[in-house]
Amino acid sequence: MSPALDLLLVNPGSQRRIYQSLSDGLTAVEPPIWAGLMAAFARRRGLSASILDANAEGLGPERVAEAVRHLTPRLVVVVVYGHNPSASTQVMPAAGAICRALKETTPEVKVLLVGGHVAALPERTLQEEAADFVCGGEGPATIVELLQALRSGAHDLQNVHDLYYREEDTVRSTPPAPLVMDLDQQMPGVPWDLLPMEKYRAHNWHCFGDLKRQPYAALYTSLGCPFHCTFCCIQAPFRSGECALGFKRGVHSYRLWSPPSVLAQIDRLVTGWGVRNIKFADEIFVLNRAHVEGVCRGIIERGYDLNIWAYARVDTLRPEMLDLLKKAGVHWLAFGIEAASERVLKDARKGYDQSDLCRVIQMTREAGINVIANFMFGLPEDDLATMQETLDLAMDLNCEFVNFNCAMAYPGSELYETAVKEGRPLPKSWSGFSQYSADSLPLPTRHISGEEVLRFRDEAFQRYFVNPPYLAMIERKFGPQTVAHIREMTARKLVREIPQRRVE
Repeated sequence: MSPALDLLLVNPGSQRRIYQSLSDGLTAVEPPIWAGLMAAFARRRGLSASILDANAEGLGPERVAEAVRHLTPRLVVVVVYGHNPSASTQVMPAAGAICRALKETTPEVKVLLVGGHVAALPERTLQEEAADFVCGGEGPATIVELLQALRSGAHDLQNVHDLYYREEDTVRSTPPAPLVMDLDQQMPGVPWDLLPMEKYRAHNWHCFGDLKRQPYAALYTSLGCPFHCTFCCIQAPFRSGECALGFKRGVHSYRLWSPPSVLAQIDRLVTGWGVRNIKFADEIFVLNRAHVEGVCRGIIERGYDLNIWAYARVDTLRPEMLDLLKKAGVHWLAFGIEAASERVLKDARKGYDQSDLCRVIQMTREAGINVIANFMFGLPEDDLATMQETLDLAMDLNCEFVNFNCAMAYPGSELYETAVKEGRPLPKSWSGFSQYSADSLPLPTRHISGEEVLRFRDEAFQRYFVNPPYLAMIERKFGPQTVAHIREMTARKLVREIPQRRVE
């Protein structure tokens, strides 16, 4: 008897291990966009697809295995993607546990691993995990071709692109699949009907002033990034597909959904699920002016009352965009400022003119748009003095929210390749690549250890969010309830496995 379901996409998650006590109400619960896009791609080709969001549903490996036994899919795809670079690697322990549970309970079901981390380390992933197959590219074409091979009973997998598999004791791989270029037609958006929409929750800061964080959704309006920051792994799943399309080495793909396609997704979210809080999960949304204006004008014409946040860069935001962004409901823009030291920024190839920084932040806030500033401690040229410069800059800017992250050598990034080549210490577990896990271990810089970087980051977080000028600004803008929420946030201390001491 043939399976009733062709494809089951599983979104793994281990919120408690990754975020510790922050997972109890403070962190966002993100919809699995990539699982949705893959489901849409498969459906367009006449295949039946379902999504099991183990992260949102709080399901452990055994519960996932029970669901698989009930659904009897032809292929299970464990999707190890996320909305930020670390979100792929840090869920590998949960993804691996699901693969093991499936092989223990339903060994006849074929399992494919796909995602950013997987594409960065495909052969290693196949050797380490209890999966039948691993995808070395972005995934959609590989999934459909593999399903077609399984449905036909074909034993020759050479026609399935971007596939890693075992043949006796040998790991085999196939040629790469070209990237999906016609996004509107081939991956027209997430099939939200496959997801538990009531489970998703916005970031806490996204709803400052009105802490009603549900309903919530996130979507891509573009894929990829044309820039070359050494710490970023965002292009890892796209590289094989870029090669198949004949991209020159070092040229990054950047693909767009058309504004009408993006607006159709927003229409479905607003009218079908009453969503107001939306994240544009693009690596950089504010980049292509015509695209930004097309999306914003469409939202304005519809008269939607949205609360959107998106990523921008200091060197891509133009003053004339701000009024449109604000009218469309973009109330938060996130900027990757990273560091204060020009030496540190230059070494990381973070290319923006620091003289523009304060001007851009000021004009954004004057337009009525809040700023979330992303800073990074522990880039290769950092030392305690340069990290202090970065913290001082953050305190001076006094933005509505900040993320203080540590530089991690994420698989797929140039930092990872350098760390492996030079034998630098890396976390003992993939969960250690999380910014918030107990076993978190940043990359050492050329001057200080990873342990020193982590201590500095945790102390900097506390100093920023208990700073009286910051709390006074928050109370003026968002009210005392938001201040109380921030105090609750800072009261939750992360447990770290490294010895803690105050950073002077």
